[in-house]
Amino acid sequence: MTTLFQAEERTHLNTSGLRNLRKGGRLPGVVFGRNTENEMIHISTIDFQKWLKRGAVGFIELQLEGKESLSVLLEDLQRDPVTRDLLHVDFQQVQTNEIVRTKLAVKVKGTPIGTKQGGVVQIQSEFVEIEALPRHLPNAVEFDISDMNIGESLLVSDLKLPAEVTVISGGNELLLSVVKP
Repeated sequence: MTTLFQAEERTHLNTSGLRNLRKGGRLPGVVFGRNTENEMIHISTIDFQKWLKRGAVGFIELQLEGKESLSVLLEDLQRDPVTRDLLHVDFQQVQTNEIVRTKLAVKVKGTPIGTKQGGVVQIQSEFVEIEALPRHLPNAVEFDISDMNIGESLLVSDLKLPAEVTVISGGNELLLSVVKP
């Protein structure tokens, strides 16, 4: 699924200039990629927040004035540590014929058996780092945790991903576990 954002180029701004940009409802960001110049942009904060609430998955098309649209992936997001307001966003430009390295969201479904016995689900990481051609990138990977008991863990190696996707994260990296409180 591709989302379209209207983006505008911006010049290098100092702290107060960026603060004024945010007060005006714009989110500063940067687009970077292999064999391209970094571009400083700003997009609508409200539109971006709506996209985040819908799940923030898939490719994004950035439409810049007077230029062709750029196909990008969300790479990083910075928030204010106190207010949790959006501060800055980084996008990675995607070339259709080049392998892309990105973070893939791990979505869990179900309620573990272990929670009915008094256990607690402890999430260590919600993302797995992968590499693939853009056309093979899944939006997210789902894992059913309803069969997990107290003491069981979900590792990166337990995820089922398409053969075209290469996992960069370590196979023994812990994603979540069901533990005693």
